[in-house]
Amino acid sequence: MGGDGRYGAAVTIYLVRHAHAGSRSAWKGDNDRRPLSAKGWGQAEAIAGRLEGEPVARILSSPARRCVETAEPLAKALGVEVEQLDELHEGADPDEVIDLLFGPVGDDTVVVSHGDIIPKVIRRLAAAGMRTKDANISQKGSVWALEIVDGRCVRGRYHPPG
Repeated sequence: MGGDGRYGAAVTIYLVRHAHAGSRSAWKGDNDRRPLSAKGWGQAEAIAGRLEGEPVARILSSPARRCVETAEPLAKALGVEVEQLDELHEGADPDEVIDLLFGPVGDDTVVVSHGDIIPKVIRRLAAAGMRTKDANISQKGSVWALEIVDGRCVRGRYHPPG
């Protein structure tokens, strides 16, 4: 994989739902500062184990702490920085996220976002012709491998939390 999907080479975008961060209602601070739980750190390590052998060139994340922390073990393993983008924040427009995936992302990339965004993105991609068996699944700590060819998502494979 790798290269620029616009020219025929396959690119894989790994769309990751942040790992477990505990109960939103039990967290007393700013929700953007809610950290991963112990279970979530285990899921983040499992994501790193799953993806560290892939040719990942970039890691993009929502600026929410739980998303950045989900990306940190993989970033450390690969020696890359986690780039924080407001376009991936909770409540973002799924069409803008899709534009990001097919625009400046480029090479094989990990994108970490939220449970209110990822299912909408997957359903839109499936409606546009992406082949998948699992269009309505997005558990915390899960990974969608999206195969992009010629600027189009041709296949989506769901990997449940490890």
